Amino acid sequence: MIAPADRTPLPREFFDRPVLAVAPDLLGRVLVHTTPDGPIELCLTEVEAYDGPNDPGSHAYRGPTPRNSVMFGPPGHVYVYFTYGMWHCMNLVCGPEGVASGVLLRAGEIIEGAELARKRRISARNDKELAKGPARLATALGIDRALDGTDACASGASPITVLTGSPVGSEQVSSGPRTGVAGDGGVHPWRFWIINDLTVSPYRAHAPRRRST
Repeated sequence: MIAPADRTPLPREFFDRPVLAVAPDLLGRVLVHTTPDGPIELCLTEVEAYDGPNDPGSHAYRGPTPRNSVMFGPPGHVYVYFTYGMWHCMNLVCGPEGVASGVLLRAGEIIEGAELARKRRISARNDKELAKGPARLATALGIDRALDGTDACASGASPITVLTGSPVGSEQVSSGPRTGVAGDGGVHPWRFWIINDLTVSPYRAHAPRRRST
């Protein structure tokens, strides 16, 4: 993939749109996390849209809670949640304040700070696997709950920024069901990815967790 040339931060207006417009438009954009260990940058290659009250698969479907409160705030903020007692996942809040929609960042290509990402993702077999999946992406970038609520549009004042990058054309984008989503929310084709990109994660249908006996 050619390194993106446009390093202009995306404005809040970009995120203040319907989530199904924002999600595919995030492909090819560059996420920057500035850390004490150095900056790390990732070109987004796979995302999923979650449409709040209209979406049984969304954390915000049943209304606000302490966990999902950031989703009900202004667009352009970061929503980070902890799952399975092990992993963090990162989302970008979309739409007008109070709507509670967001985009899960599922996968991307590390384009700067790969050495730092490799230290965090020692099990990755190659650099294409460093951020191949939402938990791997968060781990590679050093994302955790401490960053929940971060304003990614606070130019120059935020550890997380989304740059214009090189947005991809619609002919380069495919869509399908979201990974691991059960019930009525599992039918929505709201997962978007760059066709034939090796960093995109494999699709997996929802599999109920079995209780240990």
